[in-house]
Amino acid sequence: MDSLDDGVASRILLIEDDSTIGEVLSSSLRSHAHEVVWERTGAAGLASASATMVDLVLLDLGLPDLDGIEVCRQLRRAQPGCVLVILTARAAEMDVVVGLEAGADDYLVKPVRLAELHARIRAHLRRNEAAATVPAVPIGDLVVDVPRRRVTVAGRDLRLRVKEFDLLARLAAQPDVALSRETLMSDVWDEHWFGSTKTLDVHIAALRRKIGEVAASARACVPEIVTLRGYGYRLELGAPDDSARP
Repeated sequence: MDSLDDGVASRILLIEDDSTIGEVLSSSLRSHAHEVVWERTGAAGLASASATMVDLVLLDLGLPDLDGIEVCRQLRRAQPGCVLVILTARAAEMDVVVGLEAGADDYLVKPVRLAELHARIRAHLRRNEAAATVPAVPIGDLVVDVPRRRVTVAGRDLRLRVKEFDLLARLAAQPDVALSRETLMSDVWDEHWFGSTKTLDVHIAALRRKIGEVAASARACVPEIVTLRGYGYRLELGAPDDSARP
């Protein structure tokens, strides 16, 4: 089944308790030829996620029965390969960070603009399709195998979330090259992204932690993700200058 405008269609799980918002979002998504399962509670959403694989989840954090952050954590365990986007009326940065750390790949602040919603979905789905033609990239003992969506450190598998993988693959595609925050947000999330880039910082922190843990246990030589203050990040092999780190 093709999308009405760009051929990108998917199975989407919408978890939203507000009937008006849910009707608008589900109707708009279906008009773009996506298959939509709309659940109105956290419990129903988790049950649906356990029963059927989906490509993308839209999760409202303000649910009537369960804490949205806990639902986010459980969804990530139930659907490790899907894109998880939180919908939140909580504009405070800390709420967004907590959601991202709980397993979300992206977020949208309510009221959600439909044009932005569809642009984000297209970007997320296309990112997964485009990766198939990129060869595996070895950097020291770190290997980013894009077609297989697999990362290893000295032969040990590194378990990453969807956007953590995409971000590492983008950095690894140009090792030792300084990449701006704007470039990373555009290439990994959305070319029309605007507003806070806290999403990027949270994912960088998670990558550093996960790579570091596996590298330490394997005594492996892995690249560093170096912070370039006021600009962005660079993936480099070897010990960077300490002044580059925050």
